[in-house]
Amino acid sequence: MTEKTAVVTGSNSGIGLGSAHALAAAGYNVVINSFTDRPEDHALAKEITEKHGVEVVYIKADMSNGGECRALIEKAADTFGSVDVLVNNAGIQFVAPVDEFPVEKWDAIIAINLTSAFHTTAAALPHMKKSGWGRIINIASAHGLRASPFKSAYVSAKHGILGLTKTVALEVAEKHITCNAICPGYVLTPLVEAQIPDQMKAHNMDRDTVVREVMLDKQATKEFATVDQIGATVVFLASDAAAQITGTSISVDGGWTAA
Repeated sequence: MTEKTAVVTGSNSGIGLGSAHALAAAGYNVVINSFTDRPEDHALAKEITEKHGVEVVYIKADMSNGGECRALIEKAADTFGSVDVLVNNAGIQFVAPVDEFPVEKWDAIIAINLTSAFHTTAAALPHMKKSGWGRIINIASAHGLRASPFKSAYVSAKHGILGLTKTVALEVAEKHITCNAICPGYVLTPLVEAQIPDQMKAHNMDRDTVVREVMLDKQATKEFATVDQIGATVVFLASDAAAQITGTSISVDGGWTAA
């Protein structure tokens, strides 16, 4: 599979990093990305390379900047000769009532969580059309299917990602390019893990109780999804076995959206 290249945005931690590892393990060369340009970012790429025996590079790009989003794709194509799989994962969050929501936070969330995927997709499609094959995988959320109070920007962006997914899928349906979304519920990432002590303190509960009754209240299984499970779903959607799956979403949410 090493003739194919995957670009994963927002991939120096959490779901993005798990997806990068999964794609590398499946034999893809991988471009990982974030908005920093630190020695540890490039060291992470080297670590994935050495673990999986494929070529992995780190390319800095600010996903709130459309020009940098598009430049990321062109740099990836220049490095590897193609962009075959695009995983739009970059995202941020902020919580506040609508009438108190800072405009700059709204703009940043829409830019990074939604508009960046438009830019990267628009830049990647000519490369996919040229090669006659492509996979676009958008990391949405259970909040792309359901709403929660105080998350207006995030919910709006994730609903928008699902709309973009469907539109792109229809536009390229006859070109052997698919576009799908994954809708995770709560995933046990380092960021989520770091929230648990604060939740324990705020609710005066032990770890297991606060996880089960507060954080996973909407997940019927009462278990976190894992980054490995999301990564495995990414690899499946990138495979030939998923060639007739397009324009849809796969929920990995422990039954959150079943209700």
